Amino acid sequence: MASASLQFFAFILALFGVFGDIAATLLPNWKVNADVGSNIITAITQMQGLWMDCTWYSTGMFSCTLKYSILSLPVYIQVARTTMVLSCILSAFGICITTVGMKCTRLGGDTDSKNNACFAGGICFILAGIFGLVPTCWYTREIISNFLDQTIPESSKHEPGGAVYTGFISAGFLLIAGVIFCSSCFKKQQGAWIYPPKQHHFPSTEQESNAGYSLKDYV
Repeated sequence: MASASLQFFAFILALFGVFGDIAATLLPNWKVNADVGSNIITAITQMQGLWMDCTWYSTGMFSCTLKYSILSLPVYIQVARTTMVLSCILSAFGICITTVGMKCTRLGGDTDSKNNACFAGGICFILAGIFGLVPTCWYTREIISNFLDQTIPESSKHEPGGAVYTGFISAGFLLIAGVIFCSSCFKKQQGAWIYPPKQHHFPSTEQESNAGYSLKDYV
């Protein structure tokens, strides 16, 4: 019962991780630059994401421009696009697989099949967490290095946006969920290896029938 509750808790964490992963992939505020200027009325907030760049004016106007050219983008943005999409796909597969393998569901067949499904779903969550953690770390490193570079003007410097923090938290949720699913299945399999089921050997009926005769009966 405790293992089923732990798996359900991991499943809830994985759901939050999947939704956060998708949101972080689509949000345009991976890095933000606020340019107030000489007057607060002319304040501009520039946001850059993986798929579009947006500008938000203090008057309430909001405009976005899609990044159509892939080859013209920096390498870290191309890698972030690929890895975040892979993270979303793997986490979605993990949700489907663990739904079949969890103990609180009636899907998946016998106990061994459900354990294997949970283990496979946990591996998907761990890989999704790694794929989500790599681009956020690399993107944050690029933002910090550009911010500390003295040769770059202040107007071109940015700070990490909300999408980066969302990606970090989602990757953490997916990693924790994957570890819980894998450890719950591994403990059960390890117990089966250490304490194998006892096999009772019963003598065959032929041996019992032969044991009833004595050799002196044939003399």
